[in-house]
Amino acid sequence: MLNQLAMPKTRTLLFFSIVISPLAWFISLSHLNKKNASRHERLPEVNTLAASSTKILQLKAAELKAYAEQNNYNASICFLVDMTLPSGHDRFFVYDLSKDSIRSAGLVTHGNCNQEWLQGRKYGNVLGCGCTSLGKYKVGNQYYGQFGLAFKLHGLDTTNDKAFARYVVLHSHSCVPESEIADDICQSNGCPTVSPGFLQNLKTIINTSKKPILLWIYE
Repeated sequence: MLNQLAMPKTRTLLFFSIVISPLAWFISLSHLNKKNASRHERLPEVNTLAASSTKILQLKAAELKAYAEQNNYNASICFLVDMTLPSGHDRFFVYDLSKDSIRSAGLVTHGNCNQEWLQGRKYGNVLGCGCTSLGKYKVGNQYYGQFGLAFKLHGLDTTNDKAFARYVVLHSHSCVPESEIADDICQSNGCPTVSPGFLQNLKTIINTSKKPILLWIYE
């Protein structure tokens, strides 16, 4: 769902310390600025994927291209999300199926399963679960909701066929950086949430496509 996003525990603890007293607020603010500087430090080799991840990405792309051709979806471009990668690394890939190559990539959240902070990964497809649902999605119409521009998502597998009813959508949030960082990013209630700049890039691709685009979240 898209009604809230969870921040790393360090940020949550700092928030409570800020509320306690003005002195605590001053001390914590200084600490928070240092943490934020560290979290938003760009990583070297940001577009480098491990050979195993690249191979899996290519296999998923080939499978999705065949699925697109058989079901009248866009068979030239697709979106792939690799949940095995750390959340601070680019793991949302715009994949050119015609050239069998990555066109662009960005950060994306995963669901916290209604926990204050989810350690590791957990997936679900139940109303109210707050988890990411693995599987293939059709990217639907755009609209403007709680977080501004968003795209409806229609789950195409038994593992994500409740996504539409759960209000799982593709949208952006300022807590998602525009570039890779050394730490985790925020977590959602199941929505694949990206940075504002990256969503604008996706918007252009989605709205100029003559056929619906497929999104596949996998691990």
